[in-house]
Amino acid sequence: MRRIFAIGESLLDIIFKNGKPVSSTPGGSMLNTAVSLGRLGLDVHFISEYGKDAVGNMIEDFLRNNGVCTDCVYRYDGFATSLALAFLDGKNNAEYSFYKRYPENRLDMAFPELTGDDIILYGSFYGIEPDIYDRLKPFLEQAHRKNALVIYDPNFRKAHLSGMDTYRPIMMENFGHADMVKGSDEDFELIFGARTAEETWDFLRNKCNMLIYTANKNDVELCVENMHISYPVPPIAPVSTIGAGDSFNAGLISGLIRQRIGKDNLKHLSDAQLALIINPAIDFAGHVCMSYDNYISPDFAKEVKN
Repeated sequence: MRRIFAIGESLLDIIFKNGKPVSSTPGGSMLNTAVSLGRLGLDVHFISEYGKDAVGNMIEDFLRNNGVCTDCVYRYDGFATSLALAFLDGKNNAEYSFYKRYPENRLDMAFPELTGDDIILYGSFYGIEPDIYDRLKPFLEQAHRKNALVIYDPNFRKAHLSGMDTYRPIMMENFGHADMVKGSDEDFELIFGARTAEETWDFLRNKCNMLIYTANKNDVELCVENMHISYPVPPIAPVSTIGAGDSFNAGLISGLIRQRIGKDNLKHLSDAQLALIINPAIDFAGHVCMSYDNYISPDFAKEVKN
């Protein structure tokens, strides 16, 4: 079975609606994706860090109970596991406040040895923090040497614009490490000032092999070499959009594995093959929008497996 390595931060999401907490659940963009993949029975490994406290233990138990390998998680002493407060607006979109403190040494553990069948997913702020990137860069270089498939999701927030002089060079390196870049219209407008998939692809066509461009309820657009395809998104009335993009990534990776797509054949896919990786991703994202959970439900995972 192909291995998946999801790399990202771990925290406890506490969700507020109308000023009151309505849910709490382990979160973090790549954690959310890992849980969905674990519920599908795929061989997913999480590379992250959290404390040896009650919240960290809760996250550890939750991951293991959902089929996610935590052997590559760094457990630290003396600092509490991070928290994220998510405040839903009238359209059930979230604004976040984060509470984080980390030890001086980050990800202080050995990274795994990769093979050409492996898939690596990473991104968000975790992928551009200088201390994390210094630890992560050799692993990404190993992925390139071993011909593993790398997917980068910048998931960039307005709150980080003030540090753009620091983060932009790292993001540009990340785009260059990636075989596939998946991001939202908001991401690419903040990063490049691009307002369309075509404008974004102009920035990325010499960096990666494929761009997947999402725009909330609008079409998902895919750009690869001289091909540009749009995929409609079915209308829904979302309960929460938290985790939608992360679940999209899980559906995308599930499709890549089912279609046996690796780095070498990524640029030579037919329209039918592309549809079989994008449409499941859209279905996964829509499903997660119908609850306060950040990941696909066990019942949905069972339907997909069957």
